Amino acid sequence: MATVYDTWHKTHPRPTDKSCREHKGKYPTADHGKGKRWQVRHRDPSGEQRKLNFARRADADAEASRLDNDLNRGAYIDPALGKETFREVGERWRASAVHGSSTVERVDRALRLHIYPILGDGAIAGVKTSDIQAWVKDRSKVLAPSTLRVHYSYVTAIFRVAELDRQIPFNPTKGVKLPPPPRKEIVPLAVEVVAALVDAAPGWYRVLLLLAAASGLRQGELFGLELANIDFKRGTVQVKQQVVGPDRGEPYLAPPKTHESYRTVPVAKPAMDALAAHLEKYPARRVDIEDRTDPRPSKWKRRKALLVFTNERGEAIRRAAWASVWETLVRVADKALRKQYESALKSWERRGRPTDAEPTLRQVPNDATMHDLRHFYASVLIKHRESVKTVQKRLGHAKPSITLNTYTHLWPDEEDTTRAAIEAVLGVAPSMCSQAAKTSGQAS
Repeated sequence: MATVYDTWHKTHPRPTDKSCREHKGKYPTADHGKGKRWQVRHRDPSGEQRKLNFARRADADAEASRLDNDLNRGAYIDPALGKETFREVGERWRASAVHGSSTVERVDRALRLHIYPILGDGAIAGVKTSDIQAWVKDRSKVLAPSTLRVHYSYVTAIFRVAELDRQIPFNPTKGVKLPPPPRKEIVPLAVEVVAALVDAAPGWYRVLLLLAAASGLRQGELFGLELANIDFKRGTVQVKQQVVGPDRGEPYLAPPKTHESYRTVPVAKPAMDALAAHLEKYPARRVDIEDRTDPRPSKWKRRKALLVFTNERGEAIRRAAWASVWETLVRVADKALRKQYESALKSWERRGRPTDAEPTLRQVPNDATMHDLRHFYASVLIKHRESVKTVQKRLGHAKPSITLNTYTHLWPDEEDTTRAAIEAVLGVAPSMCSQAAKTSGQAS
């Protein structure tokens, strides 16, 4: 129970104590006139005594009443814990959260660049819903809606930790409005564009792009592909790890993105033949790299990984460095595609502009990345009427819903086979139809 004490006056004075000149009938303490007069004392759920000081008796009584109510309802919040900064709670959440290696890097980048600079230094209990809404508005100017939603989920998780630890009475992210998610549908790259990108790559990267389009492997999975994971006899590539290139520090081997990402992907023979030829000219290189594929940090170790694809210096490919390589590939591919278009257009005009379609200029989309080669692979499977389950399995998606949400617009419309299906069933029992028709005729 919370109790209000008068810190300026004694409850049990000694016979020799002189009465207070300012407050008749009371006896002053050594703290008389110092600081705030009224003190609320209570014991928290752990049994530890807490003290809060107030200048006015009415404020102290109100706080004592609120504390009693919270303690009785099991909703007690320790004001001292609420003084911990958002950054401190965030680091505690990050240390305890179970994240995959690639997610760890995304969380670090989000906190460091977009969350802590704005929210990090304030007391966790002092952040209001309006502050979160202002953060959303500010970050929506520099982040895509989908990326902002991911960053917002980190903010929500941090406040959830504070709420469960009784540092705040409620999660201030409740009621925050986010920009609507993008409705842009994926448009797969044209075959001509994929071919131009492959041709534009320098020799040691060319089959890397070809395999991306022929297997649907993620970028990190390709960078982490080891020679032992290729079965030329069966024509398959096994995904067991990926290379993660952090913003700071050295690249390292990590588990695939999800449990379902561990998979064996069949690869078309022309692509496997090209891979074999690539390894003859550019043999797999032994790269000294830290192996974090085991989730237990105590098992992490450095080893010589026999990587199929490396940079020109025989090192693991870094994500940041690859972005620069990709920009060069796009410029070279676009130049080649324009040259092909101009040549085809001249040929078409020389033939007197025949009835066949005029040549179309193909270019690499401005926002294209290597991930678009994965979309291309998925679109080829869908075009050839592979099932959702098969596409999910080949891509290593965690759930079929992810595959459907991403590619549902690419599946071709099926013919209306409803009538044929029912006719097939009713054909087994023709008497049922004839009897119904006869009965109907009699009724009319």
